[in-house]
Amino acid sequence: MTAIILAGGFGTRLQSVVKDIPKPMANINGKPFLEYLLQYLSLLDITSIILSVGYKQEVIKNYFKDSYKSMQIKYSCEDAPLGTGGAIKQAFGLLDTHENVLVLNGDTFFNLDINHFKDVSKSKELSIALKPMKDFKRYGSVEVNNNMVTSFKEKCFVKDGLINAGVYLINPSLIKKMDNVVFSFEDFLENQKNIGFYTEDSYFVDIGVPEDYAQAQLDFKELF
Repeated sequence: MTAIILAGGFGTRLQSVVKDIPKPMANINGKPFLEYLLQYLSLLDITSIILSVGYKQEVIKNYFKDSYKSMQIKYSCEDAPLGTGGAIKQAFGLLDTHENVLVLNGDTFFNLDINHFKDVSKSKELSIALKPMKDFKRYGSVEVNNNMVTSFKEKCFVKDGLINAGVYLINPSLIKKMDNVVFSFEDFLENQKNIGFYTEDSYFVDIGVPEDYAQAQLDFKELF
C-alpha cells in the first residue's frame, strides 16, 4: 500500500516557536514530527511513501532522502502552493495503481488502526477517519448518518461531536473528478456524495498551534 503525506505546510501559527523549516519538520524530543509519522507507517502494510513538499522542501529531502526503513520515498514538489487538493492531485500523478491510497496530513498524528480502516473502506471511493471529541471549537465538525458523511460544519463550539482527523483512503478514480489545479481538498469534500467514514477514539494531535505542539513533546515520550 502507498501513503501520501501532505508535508508542504508553512505553519504560520507555529512560527513563534518553529522558524524557517516546514511545519512537519518541527522538532519533537530531538526528531522531526514527520519522522514519527513515518515510524508509525513503517509498522503497517505500507511499502512506499510520497511526500508532497513545498515550503523549504530541501530540508525534508536532505533529511529523509529516498527511503525510511523498508519504505521507498518519492517527492511530489510544489513549485507554487497548490492547496491541499492540488497537492493530492499532483501526488497521485506519480502513482500507477487502481487500489486505495492512504492520505495523511503531515502536521497531525492520529493513532488509529489503519488496517481496520482499510478493511471497512474497501468498497468506497473516498473514506475519512473521524475522531470523537468533546468541548471543542478549534475544528469543524462532521455529521454522519447510515454509514455516510452527511455534512461538514464550520468551526464553532461543539459539546460532543466528530472531527475530521486528516486521514483519508482515496481511490485513484476520485482524482478524475478534480477539475481544478489549485484548490482545497476540504472544500472539495463538501461537494462529494457517498463519503464513507471510520470512527476511532484514539490519540490525536495537531501541532499547528504552540499549545498542542508543546503537548506533543510530552505525549510522544509515552507513545513512541
